[in-house]
Amino acid sequence: MPETVRMRQADSGGLWNRNFRLFFVARTVAVFGDGMVPVALAAGLLGAGRPASSVGYALAAWIGPFAVLVLFGGVLADRFTPRRMMILADALRLVGASVLALSFAAGDPSVWVVYGLSAVSGVGAALFQPGVASTVPRIAHDIQRANAVLRVCEALMTMAGPAFAGLVVGLSGGAGAVFAANAATFGVSGACMFLLRLSPVGDPVRRGSLVSELVDGWHEFTARSWLWGVNAIWTVYGLTVAGPMMPLTAVLVTKGHGAGTYGALMGVHGAGSVAGGLLALRLRPGRPLAAGAVALLGVVVNLVVLGLDMSVLALGIGQFAGGAAFAFWLVMWSTTVQTHVPADALNRLHAYDVSGSLLMMAAGRALAGPVAERVGAEQVLLAGVVIMVAVVGALLGARPVRELRRVE
Repeated sequence: MPETVRMRQADSGGLWNRNFRLFFVARTVAVFGDGMVPVALAAGLLGAGRPASSVGYALAAWIGPFAVLVLFGGVLADRFTPRRMMILADALRLVGASVLALSFAAGDPSVWVVYGLSAVSGVGAALFQPGVASTVPRIAHDIQRANAVLRVCEALMTMAGPAFAGLVVGLSGGAGAVFAANAATFGVSGACMFLLRLSPVGDPVRRGSLVSELVDGWHEFTARSWLWGVNAIWTVYGLTVAGPMMPLTAVLVTKGHGAGTYGALMGVHGAGSVAGGLLALRLRPGRPLAAGAVALLGVVVNLVVLGLDMSVLALGIGQFAGGAAFAFWLVMWSTTVQTHVPADALNRLHAYDVSGSLLMMAAGRALAGPVAERVGAEQVLLAGVVIMVAVVGALLGARPVRELRRVE
């Protein structure tokens, strides 16, 4: 039986024990805060007369350090414990958001100040993310249920964060108040992580250099055919489907039906994510990755209605199906990783998983515009239909993925 099963430290009292409640609040408020950032950056930079590209650069200044440093975040989490690194990460993000709040409140900050502080927040996210995967098995006996509950609430907060930020901008007239609220969410998250009480996973392990631990993590990663197999398939998905889908959806829907319709459809997508998480609360397939792969056919529905530029009703159905499908897959994937990977390697392997997926999605987003200009956005999305069917086929065709059993 995998080591992760033996290392669970969940308190008595079912899912909603003290540690899970604290972690739930930390994740909920942090995701809520993350949702405010794009709105705050757009309001602050565009309101100061900066070009639209400055918002993209500010977001890139966040995602760049995150993608590069998340691997080291996994090593550091193994070395210093995930809880300590997550507290440090929240402290960094609290400082970055607080200085941004003061800078925008004081007037018109330099774009380089904004970029630099966005990078600080990206570093904080890189230190925080690896510990998420290894903390859940230590605070919940029923790991799938815990992941599903977290996914439902994260989907709700992803919708609520931007809406709240827009309301604050409308009432206050500036980005400073939004970043102040964003800083407060990291304060709450850090306090909750500080109050967590987790028993040690096991005996202390002698550590080598950061590089040697990264190499060890890579060996652990490639030793599991189901793990590297899914990630190899996922690089294709991220580059050719997930990456292009977001910007091209925004362009096609906004041009054809207006910005209001696009906002409404994003809300429907969020509702689909909630439904997918709720479905994962009830279904417990014996072969979770196979079940998750079948669910991903919902993404195909979304691509078809977008590529064919169908009615708003059809687009809504597609967004709901796509959101539900991806949320269900994420719960199946997260639970599988957390129950099949040894505790002493989980932080690093999760970091490899996140880094590769994020880099390919970022590349897909960057390439979507130039490719769509040459062949048309609809053609890119319809090509994505074929690729997505192939992705599902590859996941189901790979025996280590298809036959991997659930661990209770």
